[in-house]
Amino acid sequence: MTPEKIQKLIERHMPGAQVQVSGGEGKYKAEVVSDEFEGLSLIQRHKKVYAAVNDEIASGELHALTIVAKTPA
Repeated sequence: MTPEKIQKLIERHMPGAQVQVSGGEGKYKAEVVSDEFEGLSLIQRHKKVYAAVNDEIASGELHALTIVAKTPA
């Protein structure tokens, strides 16, 4: 798993989002800015991002993902 692969998974799941992923060795941080987060709670925002990488988490390929989810505002 690479930061670039995680970024592409999130971007594919959330078109138009600005995504930056850093980290390595199974532990990553994703900073996601999207209009889709408008009006959502923090937990709902995280669920949207986790949905993009759920298969990788379930397989053990991705061990830990810290999420910072913001709206453009």
